[in-house]
Amino acid sequence: KLCSNCYYQIDKLPLDVREWTCPNCGIRHDRDGNAATNIRAEGIRILQTDGTAVFANGGGVRPKIGRKSVLRHSSVMLEAHTIIASI
Repeated sequence: KLCSNCYYQIDKLPLDVREWTCPNCGIRHDRDGNAATNIRAEGIRILQTDGTAVFANGGGVRPKIGRKSVLRHSSVMLEAHTIIASI
């Protein structure tokens, strides 16, 4: 019932309504897709405020609390660099 675009909340939305249009911004939503977007955004918000945010490049994926690992780990960039060669 929460628009993932403008965060407008609808008072009532029966379960049989699978698609709806936000009365505030006019965006058309699939109910399940919109809910998934909202759940993902809330999870990211909680992780960021909790201080346990993770990053895709491997730089901050280990938690700062708990037992330290005995293994030697280093951050690894997963994206390859692009080399452009002229012919």
